[in-house]
Amino acid sequence: MNEFLTNAFGNGLLEMYGEGIFDTLKLTLLSTLFSYIIGIPVGVLLYGTSENSIFPNKPVNAVMGVIVNIIRSIPFIILLVMIQPLAKIIVGTKMGDNALIFYLVVAAAPFVARMIESSLKEVDRGVIEAAQSMGSNNLQIIMKVVLPEAKPSLIVGCAIALTTILGYTPMAYLVAGGGLGQMAIQYGLYRFTPEIMYISSLLLIILVQIMQESLSYIARICDKRIRGK
Repeated sequence: MNEFLTNAFGNGLLEMYGEGIFDTLKLTLLSTLFSYIIGIPVGVLLYGTSENSIFPNKPVNAVMGVIVNIIRSIPFIILLVMIQPLAKIIVGTKMGDNALIFYLVVAAAPFVARMIESSLKEVDRGVIEAAQSMGSNNLQIIMKVVLPEAKPSLIVGCAIALTTILGYTPMAYLVAGGGLGQMAIQYGLYRFTPEIMYISSLLLIILVQIMQESLSYIARICDKRIRGK
């Protein structure tokens, strides 16, 4: 037991765990933020241009759908390698945390867009028709009706996106990034110190649970159907 504790927490490892938690949160939260900045308008466009929606447009919907599906179908590790030249142009480097955030955003934004589309499709058609009958334009319907009505589902989707992106952060070791996943692989797996791998993995699990439960709680608060009971 003493040997386990020494290997897991000795020689400045506590400070490294702290840095790993900070780096993991930074990578996850920034990647999620930028993914939503891209994913929300794309998801709204996919929803709005679909058949029998607010402003149906089959060609636009088909093109956007194909692009989203192609990016989503590429395994993350392959996508990471494929878009390294693009990362060099946009963020100025192929390596490090900034590059990894770029890779995560490219991989996650299409996933977020599909979740946004799915959440918006859950909104009762009758509410939209009521807004249309009152003379609301498409932008007003999206901003004042559809998005607010879909808020609980959108928050649940955000929890899924956060935990999914968090699950990709161990790939940081491929591009010299940081985080708990990088610690688990580089210091735990490659240096044959399983204690570090176990502790890093446990901390990742705790972060996932905190994010999941926090956003699920917020979603329950925002759900009018639950509040009305």
